[in-house]
Amino acid sequence: MRRARTVPLELPDSALPGPAGPGAGWGAGRPFGVYIHVPFCATRCGYCDFNTYTPGELGTSASPESWAEAYRKEMHAAVELLAGRGVDAPAAQTVFVGGGTPSLLGADRLVEVLDVVRDTFGLAPDAEVTTESNPESTSPRFFERLRDGGFTRISMGMQSSARHVLAALDRVHTPGRPVDAAREAFAAGFEHVNLDLIYGTPGERDEDLAASLDAVLDAGVDHVSAYSLIVEEGTAMARKVRRGELPEPDDDVLAARYEMVDRRLRDAGMAWYEVSNWARTGGECRHNIGYWDGGDWWGAGPGAHSHIGGVRWWNVKHPATYSAALAEGVLPVAGTEVLEAHDRHVERVLLTIRLASGLPLAELTGPERAAADQSAGDGLAVLTGGRLVLTDRGRLLADAVVRDILE
Repeated sequence: MRRARTVPLELPDSALPGPAGPGAGWGAGRPFGVYIHVPFCATRCGYCDFNTYTPGELGTSASPESWAEAYRKEMHAAVELLAGRGVDAPAAQTVFVGGGTPSLLGADRLVEVLDVVRDTFGLAPDAEVTTESNPESTSPRFFERLRDGGFTRISMGMQSSARHVLAALDRVHTPGRPVDAAREAFAAGFEHVNLDLIYGTPGERDEDLAASLDAVLDAGVDHVSAYSLIVEEGTAMARKVRRGELPEPDDDVLAARYEMVDRRLRDAGMAWYEVSNWARTGGECRHNIGYWDGGDWWGAGPGAHSHIGGVRWWNVKHPATYSAALAEGVLPVAGTEVLEAHDRHVERVLLTIRLASGLPLAELTGPERAAADQSAGDGLAVLTGGRLVLTDRGRLLADAVVRDILE
């Protein structure tokens, strides 16, 4: 087993509730969630650079069983650390099991994963509980067991309904399976189901994306995430692009495809609430809103990131190293940083500008406010209710708006 190389997790007093209750740190009116990273995948998609591992890559160094035991130890160590500082762990308002492919664990083990959250941090009465799933590793019984076990939301990767697009992405699911899986989730009692799309894949045509959008809407989901293809360094797709086997995604094509996605989903009654996310009323992902709106969360699992009261830390990445650290009785923290006021401000601008609710103008300096006014004058945003809200054109140029404000 790998030797664990970790650093101590030190939470300064400023990050924790004070004797008189929550102060500027943890719990100061911000949501609290728990993220759980499941690092296993059956195969590796060519575009993916997430912290995931296939059985062939792991060999005998790690397994779902060793991960589950280490995860349980991490969660109990987390609340023990807080108790040692005189802090009662807050109940999680949201839980998100991501990956990787959490559905490879099976429904029973996923319910056990949620039970660990109940036994440590606890769950708020109206907690949103999401798991990501690959449609191919789900079934009606899978969804029924998750619903009975306390999950409230399902998120599945569809990416496209076109076989040649899925092949370019190295996706292994059958094109029609995500729609069938979404219907099975609804039949099991889930009210909230998301399907992910990726647009701009080499070889994708307008009619391919249109057919994918038709399929998503035919499934009846209340949430859609749609992302432009990004060729990440170190991936199989990046190597193909470098060798000339695949073309680079074209920015103009990506912009046109984004407009197609937005128009089609709006016409179907879905509204954008974050640049890459659309939902019917009440279908918004509360966990992700917590990230974008400056919330706190504890991340468990290999490579998971956490944030509490302006302190950020991240776990060691490899599952074997992660398990080894916890076997030694220490939290598997690879690094930590305390965000200074400037860092928090930059992140606040970067994230809230992407929300339909917009960026509060009161948080901007004089020069930043002038830049915000210029963005509005250029038609990239509107000033409403004391906030800067991106226009349709502004969403395509969100990074430029942020750059102008922060510069």
